[in-house]
Amino acid sequence: MVKIWSDAQIKTLRAQLLDWYDRMGRALPWRVRPEDRAKGQMPDPYAVWLSEIMLQQTTVPHAAPYWEKFLREFPKVTDLAQADREQVMVMWAGLGYYARARNLYKCGQVIADDYGGVFPQSEAELLRLPGIGPYTAAAIAGICFDEPTVVVDGNVERVISRMACVDVPLPKGKKEIKAVAAQIADPKRSGDYSQALMDLGATVCTPRSPKCHICVWADFCTAHKRGEEERYPKKLKKKPLPKRCGVVFVLRGAGHVLLRQRPDEGLLGGMVDFPGTEWTNSPPDSMLNYAPHSADWARAPQQVVHVFTHFELTLDIYTADVGDLDVLKMAASKADDLFIEAEAKLKTLALPSVMQKVWRSVLG
Repeated sequence: MVKIWSDAQIKTLRAQLLDWYDRMGRALPWRVRPEDRAKGQMPDPYAVWLSEIMLQQTTVPHAAPYWEKFLREFPKVTDLAQADREQVMVMWAGLGYYARARNLYKCGQVIADDYGGVFPQSEAELLRLPGIGPYTAAAIAGICFDEPTVVVDGNVERVISRMACVDVPLPKGKKEIKAVAAQIADPKRSGDYSQALMDLGATVCTPRSPKCHICVWADFCTAHKRGEEERYPKKLKKKPLPKRCGVVFVLRGAGHVLLRQRPDEGLLGGMVDFPGTEWTNSPPDSMLNYAPHSADWARAPQQVVHVFTHFELTLDIYTADVGDLDVLKMAASKADDLFIEAEAKLKTLALPSVMQKVWRSVLG
């Protein structure tokens, strides 16, 4: 990778960004600000790890209440490791990408059992843990232990691609962006520098209408000089989301409802849902052939539409009320993954967002 800035310019870039961060950086619940570091307070790797896992594909305002709830319930990683996995899945419901919750629980157990409840301090060692990829390992090692790492999230990709006018579209351009980012990463205040760069992207170098007039790096930004800020980062044109469809069956009786425990593998693994068909490109020929029990099924007037990362799902809902708990028990006995639960306790189960939509639709 050709060097873009001179050593003197890189020194200036680091100083400008860190000075800006000292004055303007965000105060986040899991963050230890520079003034607090100066007083001897150090970041808690458990708290930082939780935040980084939750912030994958999730915004700060949405993730923060979950982070606070997890820390109240599990103050230490050993508390998380000793919890029931179902409780962790329930608390995660609504954050999406449920493999993260399963890996979170598994990783907590590894740290508790193999590391005595103490997080490893190197990027290389962190990468060995389940659910921790290159970005998260670099973030924890840099923020918590000041290891010189190169932390590149979506915000950093945007800043660096504009600074250097990286013309290779994402995701192919990630390698070049990281190489450019590595040239200016600060080796002395690694944690503060990484958080500063993420903050610059989140609050100044925004996707639309970037605030270049207040950006401390504007004088060094190639895209700004060209007036082409919003052309970067370049991205491959997204294909339209595939559409899938399916049917769910909500069987009720005596204040209870029939539910299904999903297997750990696959989408929504380990979560709870209502029995139904597979999600396919076209509806099954005879939907009621897939019903979990013979009943007077009625199709709900409204469908539920839910957008996942890689496809859009439309669900038809069929409902029936058998009025008898014994009938529900009979239906649940037909398959090992079926069980019944009181309707009042649904909110305590690991019901994913799409199934919460189904339930709200049923209740009207």
